[in-house]
Amino acid sequence: MNNQSISEYLSTHEFFYEFSDDALKFLCDYSSTVEIKKGEILFLEGETADKFYVVRSGRISLQMPAIIGPTLEIQSLDENQILGWSWLISPYKWNFQTKAEEDSELLQFDGAAILARCNEEPKFGFELLKKFAALMSVGLNTARIKMMDEWNPPGFA
Repeated sequence: MNNQSISEYLSTHEFFYEFSDDALKFLCDYSSTVEIKKGEILFLEGETADKFYVVRSGRISLQMPAIIGPTLEIQSLDENQILGWSWLISPYKWNFQTKAEEDSELLQFDGAAILARCNEEPKFGFELLKKFAALMSVGLNTARIKMMDEWNPPGFA
């Protein structure tokens, strides 16, 4: 996918469409396409988080490793969904891990470069932070519900 098609895609994407042309151009300049095969890990919990992604095609499973027992799938992300917010908040480590449920194509964004621009241009940073805060809220609530459903012992209130 070239910058022109990335620009066209982002300009109509629900998450990005309100950004200025200049901001969209910047995001395009710091994006690339990544392909991941079914079963492959994109990142692991605790690794350095310096990117975020948009799922273009396929399905990515967001998971939480268990101390004992199987890994818990928190959420499956499909086409057009945003993946990753840990690049935005210190200590910049992934809080979950991911695994491709099927062959997938993602747009990968350079979180370090984008974070630097957020610091240089507070208006851009604030707009981006508001959008990611909404994603974080939904994602954390989804994780909480899933963990309560899966790890809630009988009789626990």
